[in-house]
Amino acid sequence: MQCWIFTHIDNPRGRWLDEVAERFDAWEAGGVCGLVVGYVRLLDEDGTPVQAYAPDPRIYAAHGVQPPPQMPRNPALEKKLQAMLDDAVSRGWPVYLFGGIGSVAQAQDLANAFPQARGFVIDGPGENHYELSFHHGGELLEIRPGEEARFARLGADLDRLQRGIDHLRQALHRLTPDKVRYHAAGGLFGSLLLCDLDEDALYWLRLRQEAARFSWQEARACVDGVDRKMELGGIPRTAAFSSLTGQNYQQMPQYFDYIFPKHYFWHRGFDGLYGTVARWAHCLAKWNPSLGEADCLAVVRALFGIDLPGINSRLDLERGFPEEFFSKVVHGETRRALDAVGDPDRVIAWVSTGRSPHAGDSMSARDLHAMLTASRDAGLRRFLFHPDPDLGAAEWRIISGLCGELWDDTADGYWPSDTPRLDSFSGGRRPRDAKG
Repeated sequence: MQCWIFTHIDNPRGRWLDEVAERFDAWEAGGVCGLVVGYVRLLDEDGTPVQAYAPDPRIYAAHGVQPPPQMPRNPALEKKLQAMLDDAVSRGWPVYLFGGIGSVAQAQDLANAFPQARGFVIDGPGENHYELSFHHGGELLEIRPGEEARFARLGADLDRLQRGIDHLRQALHRLTPDKVRYHAAGGLFGSLLLCDLDEDALYWLRLRQEAARFSWQEARACVDGVDRKMELGGIPRTAAFSSLTGQNYQQMPQYFDYIFPKHYFWHRGFDGLYGTVARWAHCLAKWNPSLGEADCLAVVRALFGIDLPGINSRLDLERGFPEEFFSKVVHGETRRALDAVGDPDRVIAWVSTGRSPHAGDSMSARDLHAMLTASRDAGLRRFLFHPDPDLGAAEWRIISGLCGELWDDTADGYWPSDTPRLDSFSGGRRPRDAKG
């Protein structure tokens, strides 16, 4: 397998802009071959946000849009960032910029400021909300503030959308054990009856898909408006949730050069598969007190196709990930993405283990190894590691062992910044040499 790294240049703990050559030498030996840089901003030594580059007002004027607001600058940090990107490019690594692209002017400005960049990667493109309960700023069964304009641009009937939402909300409050046990195992048609999906609810679901596609078109147009060839990558949620988020993997390759499926499986926090399943089950139980937890999980299984090995209650989710989770769920989610896109070179899993910024329960090095090997066995060739936001020693040893030269965690030299060095616990004392 090959590994890319997501580099937080606005993270003061990572010290990404210092000792670049030593870090990149170690990463290269360990199998890193690509870099995604984000967000395109920096933090001064005292934590003050500063510009990562100087926006060119002439570009925005030429496109008739307002330039971004002026921020403080730190030319020394900007110079370090440019040197870091130059070093990456000199190794043959593709470099991509992470973040939103609001206009052709912004894309052109970034392309000019960072000539090392091959393209852009945007997070959650077109993503509709997927949490049944209110979580991470919204909930599934609502038109969030500001979304009216998004749907209006598609010519949507907003009253009909609201009727569809209301109907589905009412249906999900009317579940009973006998209804769940009869319909939940009935496939597509059983699920339609389970949730009593009417024409208005289906209209709402279809418009969510169209809204996602519209946002992809806008992003593609921005990138294609740049005066040099720039590529575009998108990071959708894992395949099991993509039908609900509106991120149809079979439609995305028309707009994106690369698809980065989120290999996010942790509990709690946000965006993790275990956590989303637990919240759905909890919300369904609250809405339908007659349902047992197994019934609630059966509803989730019917709607998403997620069959979690060994999970029959929410408490089971606290016991971590059994081996079958990786061989079945991770393998299956990876395979679905590869089959949908149709070109393994365009699929790069976006891998994280759940800590900052997702606030989830941290997955172990064992989980990371199992996740990556299951993905590799499914046919995945490349992944990007999002180091949450710093890279730890256990994570780097797993990654380097799978992708390149196994990192020696007893040797001097490079050490991942999220783990204290081995000599940090000796009060400054050093071992005696062999003659001592």
